[in-house]
Amino acid sequence: AFDMNVACSSATFGIETARSLIAGGQAKSVLVCNPEICSAHLNFKDRDSHFIFGDVATAILVEDESIAPAGAWEILGSKLITQFSNNIRNNFGFLNNTAPEGVGKADKLFVQEGRKVFREVVPMVAEMISTEIGKLGLSADDIKRMWLHQANLSMNTLIAKKVMGKDVDMEMSPVVLDEYANTSSAGSIIAFHKHSDDFKSGDT
Repeated sequence: AFDMNVACSSATFGIETARSLIAGGQAKSVLVCNPEICSAHLNFKDRDSHFIFGDVATAILVEDESIAPAGAWEILGSKLITQFSNNIRNNFGFLNNTAPEGVGKADKLFVQEGRKVFREVVPMVAEMISTEIGKLGLSADDIKRMWLHQANLSMNTLIAKKVMGKDVDMEMSPVVLDEYANTSSAGSIIAFHKHSDDFKSGDT
């Protein structure tokens, strides 16, 4: 049975689904709503997993270029990768915590092996971003900013360094963990919203 319910990329997958619907002519406008209620699946007795999480919701409007307003952002390309891992999982957490076969069991709440997740995620994400930049005919030097998943400052710093080939400052890869905590997939959308006003037409 499929019982993993950690969706750190659900906003990204929602944007891609919206983009595909529009590209396929099935829609002109799609509103992607993304509530992240992280606290409900936390095990506050587990030191390795109850680290700072936040509850928020974000929304992204994706529209066909023919109806998009002035100043809208253009999606140049997209790439999704799914890699399942038992190093981070949530067996539907609070959604089935009272099922007779699992009452009170720790595996019904969020569990992770943080260092293993770090080692899995960093190279995969850095390679995916770098490959997609190349496919679009761009180089790392063309990129003004990256709004990465907001789970871990060290993870974001290392991914940005691998993509750019050098150390980067917070302006290049902004973090909102200090204000919003880890808000699962909503974090990158919050970072984008709070750190994008300085872009001009033609910036990537």
